[in-house]
Amino acid sequence: MNGIANTATFAYRSWLKAIRNPESFMDIALMPIMFTLMFTFIFGGAIAGSTAEYLPIVIPGILVQTIVTATGTAGTQLREDADKAVAARFATMPIARISPLAGVLSADLLRYGIASIVVFGMGALLGFRPAGGLAAIIGAIAFVMLMGWCLSWLFAFSALKAKSVSMAQSMAMIIMFPLTFLSNAFVPTETMPAPLKFFAENINPLSRAIAAVRELLAGGGIGNQFWFALAGALTILVVFIPLTLQVYTKRR
Repeated sequence: MNGIANTATFAYRSWLKAIRNPESFMDIALMPIMFTLMFTFIFGGAIAGSTAEYLPIVIPGILVQTIVTATGTAGTQLREDADKAVAARFATMPIARISPLAGVLSADLLRYGIASIVVFGMGALLGFRPAGGLAAIIGAIAFVMLMGWCLSWLFAFSALKAKSVSMAQSMAMIIMFPLTFLSNAFVPTETMPAPLKFFAENINPLSRAIAAVRELLAGGGIGNQFWFALAGALTILVVFIPLTLQVYTKRR
């Protein structure tokens, strides 16, 4: 219970820092709007025949892309905290070793929630009405928030292993762009060359997450894609929590 309380305290500290720096919300507030408008009106007619037909395809893709981008930012912020003297101070306090890490990453759950609301709000303005209704939207938001929290441990590990904050940012982008664009997020995988199609359908975990969100929003409920994506996310969690904690402890 002490570890949970410590984590909640660090999450509150992280959230206060974010509130005092409104620019930290730029990525989750503006990028979803920009990407939704760009992809819908530039590619919608070419890919799906009309913007209305493209929205059920692109909104889940934008949703997952936005969350993944936000998780990369979380890793960079954690690295900045770890480089400060205050991190050494935390090491001398009678707190759970994992709480500074878990607190920062858990605080970002609020960012993921806000980003999800922005995506669905933008979709609603463009006419997107999921067949699954409000319950499906809430379920999709909860699902991507969990996926984002699990992925944030991977990005936290890579950021802490980097030699500098700028390198951590570059590494996050190198991981994020292939995962989001070499997936089924924006175009059908059937149109891709065979090697890229194989990667998108069989290796890229985001493709399964996006397919699960689409199925859920379409009123199809929870299917195999949901469980495959969840299993992959939990695997990342199990692997990278101890690795990230080990690296973070050494840096202090």
